[in-house]
Amino acid sequence: MNRQYQPLQSSNFHSRPSTEPSTIKPRQMSHLHSQLAQLQANLSDLESLLRVTAVQAEYIKRLGGLQGALFLAAGRVFERDALLERSSVNQDQEVGGADSSR
Repeated sequence: MNRQYQPLQSSNFHSRPSTEPSTIKPRQMSHLHSQLAQLQANLSDLESLLRVTAVQAEYIKRLGGLQGALFLAAGRVFERDALLERSSVNQDQEVGGADSSR
């Protein structure tokens, strides 16, 4: 139990070369450089995707206009058919009513 405290020697303190101050900064700079390169690649991809999205947005706008035109045209066709059907029913009733009054 009578042990004396022995301070760590400087050579034992830096036994792992990866934690030496002289190697930390270059590793950090290398890691930062690789992250920056990845960020730049991602930004390039984003720019390309934004260009495609802008073109697609224009096509979607055109498609919306065409769909609206189709709805309006279909509405007119259905209205015309409904008017023709009503007029033919009215004519049949008039013809039927005229025959019964004879």
